[in-house]
Amino acid sequence: MQAKINFNAGPAALPPEVLHEAAKAVNKYKKTGLSILELPHRGPEFAEILAESKHLVKKLCGLDDNYEALWLQGGGRQQFCMIPMNFLPQDGAAGYIETGHWAEEAQQYAAFYGSAQVLASSKKTNYNRLPEWPAKIPAKLAYMHITTNNTIYGTQWGQVPEPKAPLIADMSSDIFSRKHDYSKYALFYAAAQKNLGIAGVALAVIRKDLLKRAARELPPMLSYSEQVKEGSILNTANVFGVYVSLLMLRWIESRGISAIEKENKQKAKLLYDTLDSSNVFVPYVTEKAHRSLMNVCFTAKTPEAEKKLLALCEENDITGIKGHRSVGGFRASIYNAVPLDWVERLVEIMKSVS
Repeated sequence: MQAKINFNAGPAALPPEVLHEAAKAVNKYKKTGLSILELPHRGPEFAEILAESKHLVKKLCGLDDNYEALWLQGGGRQQFCMIPMNFLPQDGAAGYIETGHWAEEAQQYAAFYGSAQVLASSKKTNYNRLPEWPAKIPAKLAYMHITTNNTIYGTQWGQVPEPKAPLIADMSSDIFSRKHDYSKYALFYAAAQKNLGIAGVALAVIRKDLLKRAARELPPMLSYSEQVKEGSILNTANVFGVYVSLLMLRWIESRGISAIEKENKQKAKLLYDTLDSSNVFVPYVTEKAHRSLMNVCFTAKTPEAEKKLLALCEENDITGIKGHRSVGGFRASIYNAVPLDWVERLVEIMKSVS
């Protein structure tokens, strides 16, 4: 059993079953006589891991062979760079919806390579809500980029309109957390350390027709086409990171997306109901339709209440509850691997604070 209740935003909680299988593989992977940490990245065993993981990604997303799945390194920030490098011509334009720190940073990185236009933003209200979807989207955008869930402030897009431009999404913190139409995206990506595994690996899923829109010649490491051609092993792959993601994908498939979504909604409702009825704590996002199912952010009305909750969490082996350093307060990250009884325990402690 895990010693602490883990509400960290990332690296985040992993299911006990995944931790157990990963630990076994660290000692010895199947009948290879090797640890997974020693496994050759071009050997047949890792080829099987890659093939199964990519198959499960497309199966869980309901996607066909018009999409390619890639395991890459460099996290979300490398995707911030690779997307405009590959698809934003120097004389072209891309559109960005600004809903928080990571969405803003993605736009700033893109501006190095071409015109990265902010089409809508909630920055003026410190991202405590989602902006209105832009009524007019400029013609001939190279692509349009959104961040589906905002970990720092706690907002999340529900239904995402499909623009005429190719739609690209950062899904790092809510991928596989709910039923979703992934086919509307030309590309979506996720740093693994929230809902999909451990730090050091990122998933990118790309529609094949987008690969033909290369904006410039690039070194192979930064080219999606070259990475696809080399099957995610252009360089030495993060074998263990991909393996843990495979274990997570198996766990997600065994539970089922519908069951995962149902529990995620239960966890979020319990926390938000507690906050909405509290005389001590205040939810950061007051617009209910904009609230995240993954990251519940809130503040205390007094410094004394804040100190008391932090002390009680420490006494009860609850970790990761402090808000992001840029906003303070509290944040409960309730990703797929966080069980309902952890949230029930947190709520019980919150209600004892007066």
